[in-house]
Amino acid sequence: MKNSASRLALYLAHRGSLVDFASPIVGCRAQAEDVVQEAYLRFSAAGERACEANRAIIHPVGYLYRTVRNLALNCVRRRALEKTSSDPDALVTLAAVMATPEQNVIYREELQAVAQALARLPERTRRAFELHRLGGHTLQQVAVILGISVGLTHQLVRDALTHCAECLDDED
Repeated sequence: MKNSASRLALYLAHRGSLVDFASPIVGCRAQAEDVVQEAYLRFSAAGERACEANRAIIHPVGYLYRTVRNLALNCVRRRALEKTSSDPDALVTLAAVMATPEQNVIYREELQAVAQALARLPERTRRAFELHRLGGHTLQQVAVILGISVGLTHQLVRDALTHCAECLDDED
């Protein structure tokens, strides 16, 4: 795909079927929407890298479906691992993992950068992001709360994610 607009158009055209594809794998439509959104971010980034290298993703729809499948399976694996690690006896065998002081500083700086990035967003975009990604609401719930369409809600959340990622990249 040549540019981000055509990647976005392709993604939006297949978004519903991608969510339908991921839902039975992850067992939850809301989780499937998160998987599909993450897949788009990876698809978009891969498309940018391909353009920079004067290449193209040969089968972009197949790439999207494969990415959704892989992310959905990772999600299922992660949940299964979390279930097994929630066993109280398993906690005794685990070593305490603590961040080093340097890692704590890095984490705090990244958190500050994200907070500053969110503060610079338009109110509606920031609110959509906070409700969906921090509040745990589905895109449909956020759309109802904000009185906008689900498509616009998705666009606002994606814009906020992209903005935060760009701000974190600028920090490096």
